[in-house]
Amino acid sequence: MNSLMRWANATALAAAAVVLLVVFGQDGLWVAGGIAGAVLLFGAWYVSPLNGRNAAKWSGPSSDDGVVIFWRPGCMFCMRMKASLGRRGRDARWYNIWSDPAAAEFVRAHNDGNETVPTVILHGKVLTNPHPGVVRRELERIG
Repeated sequence: MNSLMRWANATALAAAAVVLLVVFGQDGLWVAGGIAGAVLLFGAWYVSPLNGRNAAKWSGPSSDDGVVIFWRPGCMFCMRMKASLGRRGRDARWYNIWSDPAAAEFVRAHNDGNETVPTVILHGKVLTNPHPGVVRRELERIG
């Protein structure tokens, strides 16, 4: 399923959650509406590209990687990195360490056993939580 279709499905499920909450709320069934809404919102997250289950898997460093960014859902520093890079962020290769054991192992090997993210590879050098400006400049240089 392509990314656009996954976003469309996730949006439909999120909209259904809101509708159910309103409908149940009108009848005073807030708890039932909240539970149904939560189930639908979980489904929306699950089918969306945000959970990374269909993302490419890390197979080790190579010379044609460009910029590689290891991340995990819920990481504020990863969100800051992604937001700061804007459209340029699409030029990087992103690996979710929670859905890719090889990526998680690589991150732990370079961070004293910790899964500290974002961990970024630039010019073959591994950087832990670099300033987004450094990464953006590199993406502009190679892009």
